[in-house]
Amino acid sequence: MFGGGTPELYAESYPDKRNIPRMDFLVLFFLYLALVLLGFVMICVGSKTHYLQGLISRGAQIFSYIIPECLQRAVLRVLHYLFHTRNYTFVILHLILQGMVYTEYTWEIFGLCQQLEFSLYYLFLPYLLLIVNLVFFTLSCVTDPGTITKANELLFLQVYEFDEVMFPKNVRCPTCDLRKPARSKHCSVCNRCVHRFDHHCVWVNNCVGAWNTRYFLSYLLTLTASAATMAVVSTVFLVRLVVMSDVYLQTYVDDLGHLQVVDTVFLVQYLFLTFPRIVFLVGFVVVLSFLLGGYLCFSLYLAAINQTTNEWYKGSRAWCQHCPHMARPPAAEPQAYRNIHSHGLWSNLREIFLPATARYERKKK
Repeated sequence: MFGGGTPELYAESYPDKRNIPRMDFLVLFFLYLALVLLGFVMICVGSKTHYLQGLISRGAQIFSYIIPECLQRAVLRVLHYLFHTRNYTFVILHLILQGMVYTEYTWEIFGLCQQLEFSLYYLFLPYLLLIVNLVFFTLSCVTDPGTITKANELLFLQVYEFDEVMFPKNVRCPTCDLRKPARSKHCSVCNRCVHRFDHHCVWVNNCVGAWNTRYFLSYLLTLTASAATMAVVSTVFLVRLVVMSDVYLQTYVDDLGHLQVVDTVFLVQYLFLTFPRIVFLVGFVVVLSFLLGGYLCFSLYLAAINQTTNEWYKGSRAWCQHCPHMARPPAAEPQAYRNIHSHGLWSNLREIFLPATARYERKKK
């Protein structure tokens, strides 16, 4: 794999570092990683900022003058189908991406790691996490999130206290013609009211609510762990190759004929040319681990304080001013939302992982 007896590595294909000292492969990779993470943070956090929403709206208006109207209608139809109707597009895409990653891991890394005498427990850990992840993925997809019906309407009305700010009493869902329990929401994608509604996830083609939040959190945890484990195994494999071949002790001749010591930037580029698919896989699972890890921490934080994504998103606004169901004087002071459903860490987690209403429904059946 590496010429251990060769004292010099010729790199005619590499540009002179003095001409472009910073814009090399490694810098571009970390720049790409930073932009992806920054974009993810702006979407998650900036969605609560009215200024950012205004910028997005104005940007869409500008593009509407540039893009032909027929193309706009086609794009809107596709987006409506993908994000506003129940379909299995993202479920299939999820399984395809997962299959491609594990195929590459099995085809490229697993066999080479066996040759380097890696521990089999270490190598089989991603497969174990995959099996557990697929179980929770399936449960997240098929489990009823807590659909409110005429039969269980009264039961759900007694579960949570109304705060009279975000969740006022005696409000009916105009679509389902049901009284809305506290912390519930009508999902326009699934066309149903969901108890303790968190969000609608296109990746599982289902709402996340009171009865399947535990499965969704477990799915997210095992997915993050599998991506991180694969990133660690792949990185350790590349590092061991470098150490065993002593390539980091060698030198190379640049385009000007000068002898250069192998540094980290050149080493990463050399590995990319030698094992392009493995290095690309490492980059992909590292980025994925950061994104999933950030979202997992956010979801666990909400679980710890017993707050849903829907409530977090709405929590920064003075909802009584905009609530059409509550008549208030124009001069009344707006009431800020306060989370009244948090009863300590362990009580909050027990409510999510052992929902009382789900047990009651099973007993009725």
